[in-house]
Amino acid sequence: MTNATGFARRAVLADRLRSHGLATDAALVAGGALFTAAMAQVEVPMWPVPITGQTLAVVLVGATLGARRGMLPLLVYAVAGLAGAPFFAGFSGGFAALTSPSFGYVIGFIPAAGLVGWFARRNWDRHVGRASVAMLLASAIPFVTGLPWLAVALGQLGAPNDLQSVLAAGLYPFVLGGVAKALIAAGVLPLAWKAVGRR
Repeated sequence: MTNATGFARRAVLADRLRSHGLATDAALVAGGALFTAAMAQVEVPMWPVPITGQTLAVVLVGATLGARRGMLPLLVYAVAGLAGAPFFAGFSGGFAALTSPSFGYVIGFIPAAGLVGWFARRNWDRHVGRASVAMLLASAIPFVTGLPWLAVALGQLGAPNDLQSVLAAGLYPFVLGGVAKALIAAGVLPLAWKAVGRR
């Protein structure tokens, strides 16, 4: 597979599919959005932000599809959820999600998938050590958008939204699980590459 300049593109897992083209890409994007929606329902209910499996879905989708193609499923996921599809945690959806304390994290999923896809194009998903670094960096991105959004939402709800309160509500409870999910992805992806190589 070559790009417009004639140089070979570095492959991601999705490039190893036998069929290529617009229909395949559309199916991959739809599948990535649905996978993320399913993982959103793997939930430990908490207020104001639940713990879910979404971050694991985000890094797996991004690494499997690559940067540009990997961002699209997360964009579709967010737009479909806002349009009313029950894609968000607790099978929720609709424009009311915009006022949810957790929606800022959903926004951050898009660049997170892009970053891990960028690393995957450079073969970082084929070795556990580098994959761990890539997954951890990507897993941190949703907090960049999630925490400010959470602070505003808490303020509108009349809840404490000083820095320590926001970190206690939106960061500290997620660190251990985020690291675990990143390491799971970092272990799964090299195994997937080995399986593809054997095939």
